[in-house]
Amino acid sequence: MVETTKTQVEIVEGGTVLSPIGFQAAGIHGRLRKTRKDFGLLVSDKPASVAAVYTQSHFQAPPLKVTQASIAKQQKLQAIVVNSAVANACTGEQGLSNAYKMREMISSRFGFPEEYVAVASTGVIGVQLPMDKISYGCKTIEPTSFGASDFQQAILTTDTCEKATCYRLTVDGKVVTIGGTAKGSGMIHPNMATMLSFITTDATIESEYLQAALSVCVDKSFNQITVDGETSTNDMVLTMANGSVDHNPLSPEHPDWNVFTEALQLVCEDLSKKIAKDGEGATKLIEVNVRGANSVSDAQIIAKKVVGSSLVKTAVYGKDANWGRIVGAIGHADATVHPDDCDIYIEGQLVFSKGTPCSFSEEQAIKDLSKEEVTIDIHLHEGDGIGTAWGCDLTYDYVKINASYRT
Repeated sequence: MVETTKTQVEIVEGGTVLSPIGFQAAGIHGRLRKTRKDFGLLVSDKPASVAAVYTQSHFQAPPLKVTQASIAKQQKLQAIVVNSAVANACTGEQGLSNAYKMREMISSRFGFPEEYVAVASTGVIGVQLPMDKISYGCKTIEPTSFGASDFQQAILTTDTCEKATCYRLTVDGKVVTIGGTAKGSGMIHPNMATMLSFITTDATIESEYLQAALSVCVDKSFNQITVDGETSTNDMVLTMANGSVDHNPLSPEHPDWNVFTEALQLVCEDLSKKIAKDGEGATKLIEVNVRGANSVSDAQIIAKKVVGSSLVKTAVYGKDANWGRIVGAIGHADATVHPDDCDIYIEGQLVFSKGTPCSFSEEQAIKDLSKEEVTIDIHLHEGDGIGTAWGCDLTYDYVKINASYRT
């Protein structure tokens, strides 16, 4: 887990995707849903450097293909158009044509080159976009400097709340801001599942270096969350850096590079935890910390295996300190583990050590597992590898929500 460098990186209370200089946004009811906002637009005042990470599903939806085609042209973006309600996934050539049309309509409306427009969609799979409603949204939407909340609402599906965060740092003595928003509640699993995240910064940085930084941050954050083990078709993290703050361009050689990547990591981590905590039907955020692993990769694998275990998730929901379920999850992780060296803590209580159960207070464990955030710590005593993963408990409401998702 990343910790802030207090003198260099500060959280911006109430900060949003529009906190960095030079961005505008809007979210409207485009009539794809009955009443809720469902059509959003995020715009940079000038062409921005860009970085993106995409779902690893074999069934990448048309919006992802269009976005990748846009970025491939000049590695610049100026607008991201997003709709919820309909994912435009598994929709064939018509779906791809519709995604390109969506891009063209925003390009024409605002005078951006088509390759400066990214497209994102989220919602039900296998349904064609209602292009009359998409056209209405493209013609009607008006981005402003105060449209962050509307945009954040427009991208939601089964989410119960908006998700936003923001950090401030200094580069060459000048204030730089990184803000972000995300959606995601179900079909969340490591390797970019059903979630969208949009991150903005007024930093000056070339796309290749922004991509390098984002890829590392995603591996430690978005790829370390799971709600239900399902990976979807549409989703991505997109980052725009518009260079509105005039400092020496960031690169790994810049003296403030580590501060910038730390702040970007914090943004990604905050949004990841918000997604995990808002899992469909969830009542608790679960954090699993692994240390002493043979490698960082092993630590991350084990943390994800434990937080993704349905038995661990249901035990947390039931306030049952059943460490046997944690052992079970660790036991079939594809990583180096020696059971006689393993220690397990639930909210600070040692419950299993060196292959043997430990005496602990069940009464205290019930109190601890009643909290909104529950931490499980695992020490393997194998090496220096550390890793963290986030998830949520598994409740009756998850079944209710997903049993009738289309209807």
